Amino acid sequence: MPSAASWFSTAASSEALARAARLRRVLGMAWGALWAFKLRSVFVILAVALGIAALTIIIASVDGARRKTLEIVEWFGPDAVLIFGGNIETRAVGQRTLTLTWADALSIERSLPGAYLVVPMRSKAQLTLRNGNRNMVTPVVVGATGDYAQAWNWPLAEGRDLSEEDVKHSAKVCLIGDNPARELFGDESPIGKVILVQDLPVQVVGRLSYRGFAPGGGGSSVDDRLIMPISTLTQRFHLERNYFRALRVKFLEPEFMDSHIDGLRSLLRHNHGLRPEDPDDFSIISASEVLKFLSMITGGIMVFLGITAGAAMLVGGFVLANLLFLSVSERREEIGLKKALGATSTAITVQFLAEAVLLTLIGAIVGIALGVAMGQLLAGLGVLEIRLSGKLFALGLASALAIALIFGLKPARGAAALDPIEALRGGG
Repeated sequence: MPSAASWFSTAASSEALARAARLRRVLGMAWGALWAFKLRSVFVILAVALGIAALTIIIASVDGARRKTLEIVEWFGPDAVLIFGGNIETRAVGQRTLTLTWADALSIERSLPGAYLVVPMRSKAQLTLRNGNRNMVTPVVVGATGDYAQAWNWPLAEGRDLSEEDVKHSAKVCLIGDNPARELFGDESPIGKVILVQDLPVQVVGRLSYRGFAPGGGGSSVDDRLIMPISTLTQRFHLERNYFRALRVKFLEPEFMDSHIDGLRSLLRHNHGLRPEDPDDFSIISASEVLKFLSMITGGIMVFLGITAGAAMLVGGFVLANLLFLSVSERREEIGLKKALGATSTAITVQFLAEAVLLTLIGAIVGIALGVAMGQLLAGLGVLEIRLSGKLFALGLASALAIALIFGLKPARGAAALDPIEALRGGG
């Protein structure tokens, strides 16, 4: 004689099989109905797919932008600031951008509490680099003082950093980025080799490690640059020697960065003889400022794409609702016959909701595929930074299910509420 536990286990198993059979039957009937109205189904699938595609791009671009933001902030360094000449906030017409002097750099290094490394910088854009019969145009050649790699937390793959002796003697030496090193030397080590920067022979003393991103977009990477002593750059390329464009300052105790920046601002305003009512003639950028700016851009992308996705998904929902109402109207005889044969209102509601769910889930799969393809295209063009994840599929399918339930429930209830006699009479 079977035990009670065995009997309950068998009953539960039988109930599960019965439910699975009912689910298969409902889905089979739903698929048959959708196949019978193929063109109408395609309209709904495409409408839903466009909304899900937009949602997919939003999620992928926001995740990508967040990753890019953290990458840039890490590259910038939480213990450092970058000072530019000129006020980039006011952008006054005719304002000077060369306002930082050697006296500024010296006073920061000697007088500002917490500052332990100060690196002035100038730059020259679009210079041709040559090694034998190989050549390339680098977007920027940077002139800097000693310890440039240390100032930017940039490990050297080989060789040494620039030194103060290099700057003092205007040495014709350089640090080479990963991209120029590969372009000019292939797999060979560039250390000790001489390249031409325009017509200036320069010896490579250090190779910067690969970093692999472009902080300003446009396809230009930090790995494309060449760095030489600032004295060499200004003398050989006839640049202003008394002023420089930017200062990189590193501090001890980065947790007090706000206080460091306040002290730095006061010192520079004093050095430049600015009155209390005068605006700064320089700009101080820290990792927190970079984070705020990039977060603002990310927020703008989210709002714009969010509105687009919301509108597209509403359109898909309305198309679904209208076509389901039309389907109910055309299938009154079928509904009346099912109810006359004993189908409950719940069964009719479930049947039409199953059709809506199948349509939107197919639309979601198409939309996710379309969104991923569009995202990859935009990433390839450099318009957006895209990051794909499992969250894309989960939110896409959840959104499709929500569209089906929200916009499909009313037509499904309308079908369930039909009187079987009136439905059969209307169908006839």
